[in-house]
Amino acid sequence: MPRTRTTKKLAQRIDLEYFKRPGPLRRWAFRLSVGLPALALVWLAWHGVRGDRRVYSAGALSSSHAVLTRQCAACHVTQAGFFSEKVADQKCLACHDGAIHQAAQKFTPSCASCHADHRGTIRLAATSDADCTQCHASLTTRRGTTAFARNIDGFESNHPEFAALRGGSGDPGTIQLNHYRHLQPNLLGPNGSRVQMVCTDCHRSAADASAPWTYGDGTGATTEEKNSATPGAKSTMPIGVSPRAYMAPATYARTCAACHSLQFDKRVPDAVPHDTPEKIHPFIVAKLQAYIAAHPADLRVPRDPSRDLPEQPIPADYRLLTPQQWVGERTVEAEQLLWRKTCKQCHTLIFEGDAALPKIAPSNITARYMPHARFDHSKHGLVSCESCHAAALTSQQSSDVLLPGIATCRSCHHSGAEAAESRCFECHTYHDPAQRKPAHSNFSVANLFGSSTN
Repeated sequence: MPRTRTTKKLAQRIDLEYFKRPGPLRRWAFRLSVGLPALALVWLAWHGVRGDRRVYSAGALSSSHAVLTRQCAACHVTQAGFFSEKVADQKCLACHDGAIHQAAQKFTPSCASCHADHRGTIRLAATSDADCTQCHASLTTRRGTTAFARNIDGFESNHPEFAALRGGSGDPGTIQLNHYRHLQPNLLGPNGSRVQMVCTDCHRSAADASAPWTYGDGTGATTEEKNSATPGAKSTMPIGVSPRAYMAPATYARTCAACHSLQFDKRVPDAVPHDTPEKIHPFIVAKLQAYIAAHPADLRVPRDPSRDLPEQPIPADYRLLTPQQWVGERTVEAEQLLWRKTCKQCHTLIFEGDAALPKIAPSNITARYMPHARFDHSKHGLVSCESCHAAALTSQQSSDVLLPGIATCRSCHHSGAEAAESRCFECHTYHDPAQRKPAHSNFSVANLFGSSTN
């Protein structure tokens, strides 16, 4: 007779006490659930005994703050023996001088709101655009008006054209230079040679200025030594700027001397120094006095028929001069050549009344056309000079500002994985380095690399 299988009989075969007898899997789950928290507590206690609070860290510090990894108190506020998340500005100012952005700024963000650490080896200066646009998207000041654009929310959208190129602004320099003519092929160069000039023949960074110059005088003279007639050419770079970031002002000794000689008399092989008229005049007199002392026969001066005036008596064929007369006449001729032709080719000369010597206007060579922005030529070495300064190829006026416009910069600096950085911090800084004051820290080397309890 077949066996009858009912649900009741099947249920009776189930062991209702199975949960009281744990199997291997349950035993291991229990051991891990108890052992791992216990191990974690032991690990925390061990770090607590050692005084090492890195275990509570939210992440690795930036490279500039890596030495403070064991010194949580250097940045974080201590409350009842524990560290809070807040980082007070006073902690930052103990080591850094946070010079304000603008005296009339209406809102001053806290240090930690822009420079958030514990995010790995990042640049703390690489802040988000939101940190800047919280003010600059609708710029207001505590008092008065501002000369800056009031509504900027990004470089790609409504950022205005660079100030140096807006409103027909011209170059304030007084040196006359024709870029177009100097970049022509087959140009007459030193000693009658034919040359093709390139941008780096005249434009180099301060770090590269010590290398030999193609069209310089070969003496390696400094700007202060050889360009004293143009005090406006001196460059004052801000603290922390790379010596290869900006171009050093071009000087006569470095870039012009080989082609543009300051010869003043064919009898004298020496050229006058590139200096003020007050120093050039005695130089000419001394050289001519030395020459006539060695060549007394030149005191007998023959008549030059080309200088005879119509309807005027013809002078004698020869004139016999004293050394003083000869030097005086030759000095006047030499200085007329220098002031009216040689020097005037580049400089602006000012003749005041009956003054014996002219004044030379300051050169006013601009070292930085955009003082509120940062730029580094060395980081743009992948592209040719003409790619950005295309206007230099056709410029014939020294008043032309040959900077690239914002459209040129946006061709590389825009959003996207294959584009150059375009956030605000790439060109701008919040803290004014010119207003920076000395800052001091109470940490010693032993403190930084010792235990956090020291």
